[in-house]
Amino acid sequence: MNIRIISMMLVMMLTSLTSHAQLSTEAQAVISNIMTRASVRGFVEKPVEQDKIDIMLRAAMAAPTDKNMQPWHFIVLNTPDAIAQYAGEGRHAERMKKTPLIIVVCADTTRMQDGEVRNIWVQDISAATENLLLAAHALQLGAVWTTIYPLAQRIEGVQKKLNLPANLIPMCAIRIGYPNPERPAQPKDKWDENKVTYFTVKK
Repeated sequence: MNIRIISMMLVMMLTSLTSHAQLSTEAQAVISNIMTRASVRGFVEKPVEQDKIDIMLRAAMAAPTDKNMQPWHFIVLNTPDAIAQYAGEGRHAERMKKTPLIIVVCADTTRMQDGEVRNIWVQDISAATENLLLAAHALQLGAVWTTIYPLAQRIEGVQKKLNLPANLIPMCAIRIGYPNPERPAQPKDKWDENKVTYFTVKK
């Protein structure tokens, strides 16, 4: 389906929902940003401004985190040399090298809980990453989440390429830039009422 048609459908759906709920202008903007975000994989050759990088990082660090451990650390790659070092020579290397900005989201093992709750860091880092993606979209940037953790080979490869200290576990890399209009992203309406159950207590 044409991206323009899908975008119009999403706008109509959002208008209907927000009108029914009588949301404020600010709330409508937030909901619209969430619902229209899409994974962008093609970028124009234009650097991402430092102030926008700062906003995205601040948004990421505003995420909820269990026990306020804040187990995140962000590696920012915004030079051609740094990005080429990360891209390496793999199957997607050339596409990766054309990305203006890559932020590798890591977990810091020195800021994790002990025992069976240790792996809660995965939830914390995921929340921070989603904040980053939404901030990028709000700033008229495109972004896509690329997986590293829990694939051991990828984790070790990124640690080696970026010379990361032993306490940093790379979880994902976010490719960011100004979207290439020739490779438009396509927002998806993922709503499915069959995936919702309202729990009720029988009396």
